[in-house]
Amino acid sequence: MSKLVKVSKENEIFSQYKDTPIESLFQYHNLGKPFKKYDKAELLIGMCMDNRKQLNIPNNFSYIIRSGGGNLRYSEFKVSYAVAIGGVKTLALIGHNNCGMVNLMSKKERFIKGLVENAGWDEKKAEEHFTSFAPMFEIENEMDFLLSEVKRLRLKYPKILIAPLFYNIEDNLLYLVEED
Repeated sequence: MSKLVKVSKENEIFSQYKDTPIESLFQYHNLGKPFKKYDKAELLIGMCMDNRKQLNIPNNFSYIIRSGGGNLRYSEFKVSYAVAIGGVKTLALIGHNNCGMVNLMSKKERFIKGLVENAGWDEKKAEEHFTSFAPMFEIENEMDFLLSEVKRLRLKYPKILIAPLFYNIEDNLLYLVEED
């Protein structure tokens, strides 16, 4: 089983991430390292759109793609752009606890009601919208999805360093994921 590793000191960062933008990400976010000036992005971060997560990183350090559950399946062109045009060679895919995309089907009625009340949709259209898209975005559990998405991306981008990371919304820290 995969394990989360808290990073509260520099020597806790896994050796495969030393001298990479992943190490810098931990230094900035968890360890409070003073920001360096960046002229271009060194990293691509894929993470959930959840409003409870905010990274502490310098301007221009990273491209960031935010999507439900950190699902990059429908953002591959953006990933390719960051790699091909932006020149990034490192991707941090960040999952988090208490993700709203887990058990999405249980939120169907609330979703429909919210679109009707907040967006002015008719109920039938809101239900069709949910039924069409929820299966594409629902994740069974945060860790399994994170690791499967990392595996998929590593196959697609074999020369890119791809690190699975985890954001704990209780302490607002990033954790390393010890892969099996």
